Amino acid sequence: MAEYLLVESQGRYAGPGSRDFLGDAERLAASGHTVTVLLIENGVTDGVGTGAGTGAGTGSDAVERLLEAGVRVWADGFSLEQRALAALLRPGVRRVGMDEVAEQLLRPAVQGVWH
Repeated sequence: MAEYLLVESQGRYAGPGSRDFLGDAERLAASGHTVTVLLIENGVTDGVGTGAGTGAGTGSDAVERLLEAGVRVWADGFSLEQRALAALLRPGVRRVGMDEVAEQLLRPAVQGVWH
């Protein structure tokens, strides 16, 4: 099976595209692929909160489904700091630096997709 790194840069407030992209990640995982989702730039807004007051039915719920499906969900530390969201990171979402992202992308088996 293939291995994917899906990069979400827009977040739930940019419209339904983010939710749809995260849904693609969930479907890839359900098909047996290894999937990591990186939330970066405004996409980190999907990785904060616990659902209450964070836009039920949108990005937060999608991230919860990803975690339940076994998808690794990463959030860019710089993007979190720039938006003062680091302390609000939801359980299961891992803060990462660009060194880890680069290491993942440079692996020959990994296919990167950016949204």
